[in-house]
Amino acid sequence: MQQSFVDFIMPFAIAVIMLGIGLELKFKDFERVFIQPKAVITGIASQMILMPVIALGLIYFWPIDPVYKVGLMLLAACPGGTASNLVTKLLGGRVALSISMTAFNSFIILFTIPAILKLSFYLFLGKEQSIDLSFWQTTAQVFYTVIIPATIGVLVNEFSSERFTDPLKKPLKYILPIILIVALLAVVFLDEDNKEVNYLDHLNLLIPLIIFNVITMLFGYRIGKLLGLRHDSNYTIAIEMGLQNSVLALFIANQVVEISAISTMAILYSSFSFITTFGIAFLMQKRVIPGFRG
Repeated sequence: MQQSFVDFIMPFAIAVIMLGIGLELKFKDFERVFIQPKAVITGIASQMILMPVIALGLIYFWPIDPVYKVGLMLLAACPGGTASNLVTKLLGGRVALSISMTAFNSFIILFTIPAILKLSFYLFLGKEQSIDLSFWQTTAQVFYTVIIPATIGVLVNEFSSERFTDPLKKPLKYILPIILIVALLAVVFLDEDNKEVNYLDHLNLLIPLIIFNVITMLFGYRIGKLLGLRHDSNYTIAIEMGLQNSVLALFIANQVVEISAISTMAILYSSFSFITTFGIAFLMQKRVIPGFRG
């Protein structure tokens, strides 16, 4: 039952969410992303370079077991997932920018995750570790669960009348967040690899994880602002940096590296990051955080 959920229901839920998000977009939204690419380049560079650097600086001297330090580095190396796309939509950010970052980052990680994990194993565990991510498996997952459903949604919205799309959009505003939250909770609490984690035994790990969540979002916003990006681009990038693809981190830890303890950081992070990221991004959107009003 649990294995079938992870293998089939979660990808299906992601595809439904991306279809619903696509229904709110048109091709012109993506044209703007690529005609003026500074925002997407800034976001990708922030995720692929800045986040691992922040994680390394935060965790290097932190007094926790080295295997958990590797876990945080893995989490930092994973890009934002469907949750970031949905939060961006709910907060009126640049959804096309969010989806574009998710798609591009999902290909780049084929090279960055093995390099970051190899460095992390050497620094914290004192051993070499060869990591091999399947190109076709990773790209197919992104293609079938993100790109195709979102494209179908955009095509329907582009070429159908409002009389057809409006009745679909209104209920989706309430249905999509429920689907995502239920799917995330089920992965964390029902999957056999994750059920064994006792949250009370790992409260000390929540401190660096919460700091990581907050700092990366603040840095993401500020970098965009320093580069002169629009306000909605800045908090969109912040959301992408706050919501990592914990499901991918769990898969790599449990199935590729096969060290289940590494997945603990991803499990703990997924238990709170949706709420904290939404809250921080909401404050950024409303410009109520000091220093984030411009």
